[in-house]
Amino acid sequence: MLIPTARAGVKVVGLDLSAHMLDVCRQRLLSEPEDVQSRVQLVQADMRDFELSQTFQLVTIPFRPFQHLTTVDDQLACLACVHRHLDKGGKLILDFFNPSLPALTSDTVGEEVKEEPEFRMPDGRRVVRRHKVVARDYFNQINHVELIYYVTHPDGREERLVHAFPMRYLFRFEAEHLLVRSGFEVEAVYADFDKNPYGSKYPGDLIFLAKAVE
Repeated sequence: MLIPTARAGVKVVGLDLSAHMLDVCRQRLLSEPEDVQSRVQLVQADMRDFELSQTFQLVTIPFRPFQHLTTVDDQLACLACVHRHLDKGGKLILDFFNPSLPALTSDTVGEEVKEEPEFRMPDGRRVVRRHKVVARDYFNQINHVELIYYVTHPDGREERLVHAFPMRYLFRFEAEHLLVRSGFEVEAVYADFDKNPYGSKYPGDLIFLAKAVE
């Protein structure tokens, strides 16, 4: 999302805690024209506690990193930092998975599910990704998840890689309360990135457009 934004002629600051992911972004930027590169600033920082010494008209938290904040204190800390970095009336776009009640009550814990279509890496590796919910913490609304990558190398060697992490799910009105507590006014809630209204599909996504009002 950062590079297409810069291609569109907009200056953008990208923030990530991972030095590795920032390096990946830097490498991709090298293939872009100089005017695109000049619009991008990359910062290594924690989304719960950062200071950029500037304010913005728009902040986006795309592709659900907010759900890796597993406590209300962490969620509020992140939203407070965002609010502090927005101009008055500036906008925040924030998206989550919309929790699927049938999925939350299914008996698939420990099973690998949702095999995705195979894709190829530039070096010829073929990759298939699957998902597994290892455990569910219903009281704290946290799923302990594994992303499992089955990799076939060009020489035929096979490899299984696992990325494990906790992910907190939020329901619509819970998220709205967090935003209001943090000085935002919710302007719209969408079910997908095509701006279909929330409730038009199930489970769909939870995509908030909120304005800084305090």
